[in-house]
Amino acid sequence: MFRSMAIRAGLLCLAFAPFATVASAQLKVGVVNVQKAMLDSEELKKVSADMEAKYKPKQQELEKLQADLASIQQQLQSNKLTPQAQSDLQVQGQRKQRDATRLSDDLQQELDRDRQEILGKAAQKMQDVIKKLAEAGGYDLIVDVSQAIYFKPAMDITDQALAAYNKTYPGK
Repeated sequence: MFRSMAIRAGLLCLAFAPFATVASAQLKVGVVNVQKAMLDSEELKKVSADMEAKYKPKQQELEKLQADLASIQQQLQSNKLTPQAQSDLQVQGQRKQRDATRLSDDLQQELDRDRQEILGKAAQKMQDVIKKLAEAGGYDLIVDVSQAIYFKPAMDITDQALAAYNKTYPGK
């Protein structure tokens, strides 16, 4: 009986032996703040400045329309206008309000579309950079900071990812 138990225990140890090596292997894990690395990249800073310059004329046009509307509102509240002038000013104000709303909506849609396109491309590029960084650094797993509840600061490779991204995609 003792002998049969010893044989069973030995077979059980042999069966679990392969799992022991897997369990004792160390995994190299890194944590990266992808959003921060992308936003701090030279390329995105350059693209952001380009977008600001692209949309500045429309933004200024919208601000001018809003200033005109404020002026019309002040004139209407002054009660120094003839009924005909007041009516004309109200029509002009409605037209400017319509134009301002249209321009604002168009501007917002264009901005959103461009932003999504730029961020989508940058995210794909960052993902490729992180994969290369993982292969070069021997990482088994890299996790985005938004998915980690806790990690040691030594595991943070955001600066490395940013440097690799800037090297691969310099802001031109």
